[in-house]
Amino acid sequence: MEPNICVDLTPRCKLNFCSNEENKEKEVVPLEDNGEEKLINKCHSTMSEDNIPKIGMEFDSEEEASNFYNEYAKVIGFGIRKHSMHKDASGRIIDRIFCCACQGRRAKDKRDVSVKSHRPETRTGCCAMMRINGRYTRNYKVVNFIADHNGHDLVSPSKTHFLRLHRRITDVQAQQADDISSSRIAPKAGYYLMSKQVGGRENVGFIFEDYKNYLRSKRTMEMKIGDTGGVLEYLQQKQLVNPNFFYAIQVDEDDLIANIIWVDAQMMVDYSYFGDVVSFDTTYRKNREGRPFALFVGVNHHKQTIIFGAALLYDETASTFIWLFDTFAKAMSGKQPKTILTDQDAAMAKALAITWPNTCHRLCIWHIYQNAAIHLSGVFARFTSFSKDFSSCIYDFEEEKEFLCAWEEMLDKYELKTNEWLERIFKLREKWALVYGRQYFCADMITTQRSESMNSVLKRYVSYKHNLLQFFHHFDRLIDERRYQELKADLRTCHSTPVASFPVEILKHATSVYTHEVFELFQNELRKAYDSQIELCGEIEETSEYKITPFRKHY
Repeated sequence: MEPNICVDLTPRCKLNFCSNEENKEKEVVPLEDNGEEKLINKCHSTMSEDNIPKIGMEFDSEEEASNFYNEYAKVIGFGIRKHSMHKDASGRIIDRIFCCACQGRRAKDKRDVSVKSHRPETRTGCCAMMRINGRYTRNYKVVNFIADHNGHDLVSPSKTHFLRLHRRITDVQAQQADDISSSRIAPKAGYYLMSKQVGGRENVGFIFEDYKNYLRSKRTMEMKIGDTGGVLEYLQQKQLVNPNFFYAIQVDEDDLIANIIWVDAQMMVDYSYFGDVVSFDTTYRKNREGRPFALFVGVNHHKQTIIFGAALLYDETASTFIWLFDTFAKAMSGKQPKTILTDQDAAMAKALAITWPNTCHRLCIWHIYQNAAIHLSGVFARFTSFSKDFSSCIYDFEEEKEFLCAWEEMLDKYELKTNEWLERIFKLREKWALVYGRQYFCADMITTQRSESMNSVLKRYVSYKHNLLQFFHHFDRLIDERRYQELKADLRTCHSTPVASFPVEILKHATSVYTHEVFELFQNELRKAYDSQIELCGEIEETSEYKITPFRKHY
């Protein structure tokens, strides 16, 4: 059932939908007739009905609604911003208000008395807004729309390109700006050239300040010479202290550092023992240059996350990953992992197929599930059982036939036969469905959450304010902390013995050869084996079929 929403279509008052205390006493203020209503009506008369917000209008997504209202605002002559929103239990936005950029009032700040020069006031309490709701529907519907503005003038078409929400540098324009900059044309001349090509500054889509900011942010992706020299000196010093310290640098055509990988001596030792399974990701960018930070991580005999190597990359292209994987293997005396877990990335998959063809490449299941929540948000919202059914396809089945049947049943049940995302992910099923991966050793790392959790730990040690040299020093602190935790676990294993839950000789022996954490793994598996009934169901030639049923007893 759709929500019974009462729509207030009386726009000639100032509505306060902010929460600050200052505005509570200003909730309704009559407006003076300043001609803005006539101007809006005139604009509406020249626009297509489909381009004017109306109650009941539907959108497939919040982003589509935002783009629609932004285009409408550009024609009328005002800027917009996202105001309040509400989410359901799954995190899906079910209610959103888009308001005029002049909505509300600037909150008072006790620090204002010490400010010498205040920024100009832009908030006028304007009540123009569009509200969408998707609580009971898959799509979003407009449930409230106020067209009239108050407290400010609308912007003429010749000035709308100055409004922030109507300014954006497209990918094509960014490439053109890069080409102009690489030709050593001054920013002011470059912006003038781009504006002339489209018939004036009002048509280029952004202002000169945006152009300068883009070039500045682009340059931060390129290592400064001072940073480069400091990093090289740091790596060389590490190698002097320990000749087994390994690092490699890849430079671009201008002899500037593009990619760096480093592996210390203890990482090599750890990899020789625990490097059969590696989790790899590049999700962390907490450095001032905004470069992808790559981690090779694994799990040790205490079930602790350990680091095998790290890299700072320029980009995430196939050629970069090919260099990285090849160099990492060289650092490890040619040893390649038996299994590697990564996020879904075409460039990464291509590089792994070229450099490590004998390594089993598995996709991060957690990442698959997160993508499902994005691409199938409507299905998750409408059917509470879908999450369980989708998870069952990922985790539950031992035989391929069972998995395929369950997948088809899920598509039929939720009418998803033609869903493009599910079709794409099904083609990659052998890399993520556990029914295809149970024969591969994964060291209890079926997701890349170990490396993702390592990233969350890294945030406590480094900041985006750090330059590259500071980044290296703070990363060393993290390495030291992880190794200290391993020493503590080693001491616990040497000076204490785990206690068996039930008296079985094999468990008694396990307490003497396993660490505490691995012993718990073994004991839990043994408990499940003892807590089961094994029944012979039948025999076909040389094949016997058994049924294993858990008793669910507790020891």
